[in-house]
Amino acid sequence: MPTPRDFQARIATYVAYAVQGLSFATLLTQVANLQNRHGLDEGTLTLLLLVVPVFAGVGSVAAGSYAARQGSKPLLRAAQPTVAAGVVLAGFAPNVPVLVVALLVFGLAVGAVDAGINMQGVAVERRYGRAVLNGFHCVWSVFSLFGALWASAASGLDLGVVMSVPMVLAVAASLYAGPRLCTAEEEKVEHAEAAAGARFPWRPIIPLCLAMGFLYVGDAAVSNFSTVFMKDVLSASPGVVPLAYAAYQATTLAVRLGGDLAVRRYGSAAIVRIGGAIATLGFVGIVLAPSQPLAIVAFGLTGVGLSVVAPQSFSAAGRLDPAGTGVAIARVNLFNYVGFIVGAALVGALADSFDMRIAFAAPLVLAAVIIVLARGFEPAVKAAA
Repeated sequence: MPTPRDFQARIATYVAYAVQGLSFATLLTQVANLQNRHGLDEGTLTLLLLVVPVFAGVGSVAAGSYAARQGSKPLLRAAQPTVAAGVVLAGFAPNVPVLVVALLVFGLAVGAVDAGINMQGVAVERRYGRAVLNGFHCVWSVFSLFGALWASAASGLDLGVVMSVPMVLAVAASLYAGPRLCTAEEEKVEHAEAAAGARFPWRPIIPLCLAMGFLYVGDAAVSNFSTVFMKDVLSASPGVVPLAYAAYQATTLAVRLGGDLAVRRYGSAAIVRIGGAIATLGFVGIVLAPSQPLAIVAFGLTGVGLSVVAPQSFSAAGRLDPAGTGVAIARVNLFNYVGFIVGAALVGALADSFDMRIAFAAPLVLAAVIIVLARGFEPAVKAAA
């Protein structure tokens, strides 16, 4: 039975996920404004934005090494305010060199936080003895949406102010949550001392890493090119263009609301397999979409399918880590950024060489591969039984 201390740690972890969602959205929604302020062309902007996922990967790997020794609690207490500082510095950056420094700081810290919050989420899930990780990712989505709504409402204010106000709340929330997160001792599984000397099971983690990477290839395709697809392929009006991405985010949030209940009933492998099938169907719909409404529905289906993969990848990685060190989670998290970089480059290159419909066939194929990879989640389920 969960204890009051477990409940306290769960609430603190919800807050940590909320802070990360708010912080990420606050920067992401201001990319166009940052481009205009600094007079960046598309090529330069793309190179600058690559700083974030590249250094986030470095931060994620470093987080795994640190957390294995000290736990993820001190990591998050330092890294979450650093993420906020990176966002604020980007908002007030007077020139491109300072903006590069801000993005570098943000990237390193956001990678560490992504790994750390999922280590905390897995620790709470382990202590509760049932699936709860989808709920944490749902909170991330909700506060990412709040960040986007704030950006829209405050669009007339100075850019630095728009990006700073949410970060004041983010720092305050992280200061509240930090002391209440799971300690290093609470993150460990029972008999961790004996398990720590065992050979780390890297081979079973490979399907999780690949599933995470393929998920983010699809996510990058939708995030970067859904508006282009609607405008250029289906000649959508400015008011309709954003609806494809809105459908993707809305269905992602909706599925995560009930995702934990589905996992408890059917198991991780079945949910990932079903998710891969639905995402594949969604990408088929995008490639073949004859009209704007059907394309919007198809983008929504991709959100339904892809939304379940990341939480179950982290959950399975945590169960496959015999000592609860968090190293497996950090390594799986690395493929978040690998997938996003590959997805943006691959879909962009195919669109330039062929057309946008063919470009979306690449995430279609990889989403179908997730169906096969889902069986790699089965040992994790058995290990938890």
